Amino acid sequence: MKENLNVFGDKLIVCSSDPVTGYTRTGYCEYLPGDRGLHIVCAQMTSEFLNYSKSMGNDLSTPRPEWGFPGLKEGDLWCLCATRWIEAYEANKAPKLKLNACPQELLNYIDIKVLQTFSI
Repeated sequence: MKENLNVFGDKLIVCSSDPVTGYTRTGYCEYLPGDRGLHIVCAQMTSEFLNYSKSMGNDLSTPRPEWGFPGLKEGDLWCLCATRWIEAYEANKAPKLKLNACPQELLNYIDIKVLQTFSI
């Protein structure tokens, strides 16, 4: 099994276990071929981003118990879809990132220099 590496080439660390995030709810924003949404951006939620995401049709702040989703609040870390973060970046609403929890595959979509300006 291939070791998951972060954008710096080091071992990928957990993004969040409270709330538990990741495409398969492992806590990791790991790159998985079956994840069509590319949930590979470990981001720290802000009110501004949560409102922006909701306005774009993805309400991340409302709990959805039927899906085991607690709803997110400011300060929570969450594995976002790469395309959603890029949209937020282009709209000047992008949240900060926990880069050592972002897999190196993210570099295929966002330049490291851009990522570093958003590092927590």
